[in-house]
Amino acid sequence: MVIILVAGASALGGGLVGGFAVYSTLKGETPVTIVTSIPTFAQPIETNNQSLQVSSTDIETAITSAVEKVGPTVVTVRSVVPGQMSFFGTTPDQEVSGSGVIISPEGYILTNNHVVENTSNLSIILAVGTELSAKVVNTDLFADLAVLKAEGKMPAVATLGNSDTLKPGQTVIAIGSPLGDFKNTVTVGVISATGRALDTGSGYQMEDMIQTDAAINQGNSGGPLVNLAGEVVGINTLVVRGQGYGSAIAEGLGFAVPSNTVRIIAEQIIKKGYFARPYLGVQWQEITPSIAFRYNLPVEWGAYVSQVYANSPARQGGIQPKDIITRIGDKTLGENMSFVNALFSYQSGEKITIEVVRAEQKMELSVTLGETVTQP
Repeated sequence: MVIILVAGASALGGGLVGGFAVYSTLKGETPVTIVTSIPTFAQPIETNNQSLQVSSTDIETAITSAVEKVGPTVVTVRSVVPGQMSFFGTTPDQEVSGSGVIISPEGYILTNNHVVENTSNLSIILAVGTELSAKVVNTDLFADLAVLKAEGKMPAVATLGNSDTLKPGQTVIAIGSPLGDFKNTVTVGVISATGRALDTGSGYQMEDMIQTDAAINQGNSGGPLVNLAGEVVGINTLVVRGQGYGSAIAEGLGFAVPSNTVRIIAEQIIKKGYFARPYLGVQWQEITPSIAFRYNLPVEWGAYVSQVYANSPARQGGIQPKDIITRIGDKTLGENMSFVNALFSYQSGEKITIEVVRAEQKMELSVTLGETVTQP
């Protein structure tokens, strides 16, 4: 009976309210308004007493603003690889391309060393399509960086950010000219990791690299990796798709040189015309456990000295042919520390201790490192 009475009263009340609203409308009066709140994606959604803000507008706005800021500073780098003599005659010249970014109003531009290495007829194409002649100021092979100088008015200048503050998961933007035709292509991803090391296969590793899943294709090399503040935090360098024949194919493994490394190298090249790496003055052969076993060597890891150059820091410090270098300063050579990377941990002119094994006896020698310069 109670339920029936409550239901009847509710129905009667609803009818009276509805009738009053109709009557008020007919009389020209403002009816009673009943508002129902409907949550939207811009409002917080309550989940287990926690507020979750769901909005993509801010991120999209930051991306477009960053692209608008950096886009005019991105250039396409074009050059020609001269034809080579072969068994079938001279091969034709080959046009190659990459990307770059303007870092000064005087026309200095950053790109990769491999984009301009052994090329001629260098030029850059601005985002608006204007082509300008350019030349290589100098390069650093081991960081795969090159500084170019273009003639003409620069439309804008990029700002180098602080790559030390990057964190995995942070949104980043890659801008470049894939295949040389699709100028100022924008791809978006995240910082996958920092501090990566990549084996170049040339006796040294590229260290402290930024890993990102932002799409980097052929032609993107030398272009900027940008944060949401519109700052260049890296120079895109390469993509890893597999580790060799028969290995699994990987996607989203792009790598960039950190902007803090870029800044040090570029500033010295612009100021001095070159970037100096420390010089020891030896010809060496890497020792690994398999090589040590084969030749019955006293150490598993190290660098076998086959030649010591005249008047070199090594000669002056007492290093001799047949010595095995096992430690440079406080860097012990091993699986994760190559000879070149250990040496490049120090500066030209720095006095360090080098440990060698000579006739199965360990020795410590004091050496003052010299300076080596990469010629453009």
